[in-house]
Amino acid sequence: MSSINLYSEAEQLEEKLNGACLDTRLALQPSVTKVIERMRQQGMHVPSRLRRLDAALCEDAMEAQFDNLPV
Repeated sequence: MSSINLYSEAEQLEEKLNGACLDTRLALQPSVTKVIERMRQQGMHVPSRLRRLDAALCEDAMEAQFDNLPV
């Protein structure tokens, strides 16, 4: 996949996530991580906003795993 396509895919994911509910954020988190991973593999610059978005989504996913644990 070309760098232009990866940037475009990342931007589309960002648009979908803008104001999205938690379920949507959790569903799209793996896609964001994969796009960033492919960008890194191709030696592309990963914008800091994408790295921050991925970190926030990963944090949401981690927190969601613990929401149903009994206390």
